[in-house]
Amino acid sequence: MSTASTARTSSGAAPVLGALLPIMSAVLIAFLVIGFAMPILPLHVHQGLGLGTFVVGLVAGSQFAASLVSRPWAGHYADSRGAKRAVVAGLIAASGAGMLYLLSLRFASAPMVSVTILLLGRALLGGAESFIITGALSWGLGLVSSQYTGKVIAWMGTAMFAAFAVGAPAGTSLYARYGFAAIAVATTVMPLLTLWIVAPLKSVTPSGAARVQLGHVLNAIWVPGIGLAFASVGFGAITAFVALLFAARGWSPVWPPFTGFAVAFIFARVLFGHLADKRGGAKVALAFVLLEVAGQALIWLAPRYTLALVGAVLTGFGYSLVYPAFGVEAVRRVSPQSRGLAMGAYTAFLDLALGIASPALGLVAGAWGMGSVFLVSALLVLCAAGIAMFLLSQPRGLSAYNNA
Repeated sequence: MSTASTARTSSGAAPVLGALLPIMSAVLIAFLVIGFAMPILPLHVHQGLGLGTFVVGLVAGSQFAASLVSRPWAGHYADSRGAKRAVVAGLIAASGAGMLYLLSLRFASAPMVSVTILLLGRALLGGAESFIITGALSWGLGLVSSQYTGKVIAWMGTAMFAAFAVGAPAGTSLYARYGFAAIAVATTVMPLLTLWIVAPLKSVTPSGAARVQLGHVLNAIWVPGIGLAFASVGFGAITAFVALLFAARGWSPVWPPFTGFAVAFIFARVLFGHLADKRGGAKVALAFVLLEVAGQALIWLAPRYTLALVGAVLTGFGYSLVYPAFGVEAVRRVSPQSRGLAMGAYTAFLDLALGIASPALGLVAGAWGMGSVFLVSALLVLCAAGIAMFLLSQPRGLSAYNNA
């Protein structure tokens, strides 16, 4: 890239961030409700309802399984009806999930009934999350030049994980004072308040192009998608089992691993969010996947609280650029008219990994102990490095085969 070109790119970054900030704010507030539940949902199911680790994994994974099913629908909706409308639909559905959380508490004396209703709420929240983040990504990509694809993906994810960083301690505090009912009320109310931010924002006109077949898009993006899936197992291990690991080892409080993960994630995105656009997605993915593996291994080996917390931080730092790095590889393989569907299909690989891995890791925890979850996770995340190396071996002109 020439000096003049570099100057143009740098000078354009500030207006791009300005255009994305309102959408990022909406994502931040909407995802706080997920952040609230991250450290306390396993405790509510395991300790409050008295159910086992497999059910904990099932409850955690149900959100991602629902997101997996709804991603293509969300992508088609954003491409055909408009990204803003997709975000609005997601916010309304998220509020409905909070109502189901509240209903589940009415049956706390019947744990299986309560957890069934809770599973329905988590499933609805998964669909809502799918519409919100897919719509937000499509919205952002429609507002700015394609040279900022990696930045759009990175910054939207930064808003999401900022919500996790703030939400984890806030949710723990709410749970300690008022119980799970406070989380349910917040999940009901906050998405509705977010509609006030979204309503006045500028929308992006749908492309109006012919409906793209999901099979064509999947054919284009499945390799980076598989890389994302393997790398996301580490994220799933943190969200579903790190609180239980800390509780089992008598380490408290249990929320710092979530906040440490999220803060490191955001820090890396702010400092290095541009790397995938400038250096290539596969190269960046390889480097950061290896950092994530090191973090998971450290949690597994840690003999004390501090080292386990460092492992969570290192996991967050490593995972931070995996999504945008493989995402750049995915988006460059499809046409602009199908970016919403492409981002939905690509993100579905994350949902697939978490929907399967969370209950599977629950079985691992039940059989070999909570620490073994992070050994198995580290080995699976390492597979993403092989995918990145495969992509590095492919010619840069690979996107020419795309029919989407």
